[in-house]
Amino acid sequence: MLTETAARSRALQAHWEHFNHEADMGVRGVGETLAGAFEQAALAMTAIIVEPAQVRPEEQVDIHCECPDRELLLADWLNALVYEMACRNMLFSRFEVEIDDGHLHARAWGEPVNRQRHQPVVEVKGATYTALRVNQQEDGSWLAQCVVDV
Repeated sequence: MLTETAARSRALQAHWEHFNHEADMGVRGVGETLAGAFEQAALAMTAIIVEPAQVRPEEQVDIHCECPDRELLLADWLNALVYEMACRNMLFSRFEVEIDDGHLHARAWGEPVNRQRHQPVVEVKGATYTALRVNQQEDGSWLAQCVVDV
């Protein structure tokens, strides 16, 4: 049985998860910081396509987004990743995000798609405003989620 302190610590650990939404897929990131939640949401999106551990963080891509609304910034961030994946024919597995006053500066690391090794399951077409939510939770952690079109 977990002590209250251990349970709280476990709840604050950064993680990602999926949630079902009709024909599409929900992505949810939880982190100790807002930026950490955005990083985890990006990992959740990658995990729809391929197992993130299969993607080598060999090449770095810089991404910048700007939006005064945190929720819209999340959608912009995920859509910027979708754009980079499509244009560069890459998958990403590591993210570093900094958010300051509506400005998102990020680095994403990944590698070109190797269909035989990665075996991508689906293509993510874009992040939507469906179930879009970014907020700080009672335990102090941050949650960032939305539904992505697959």
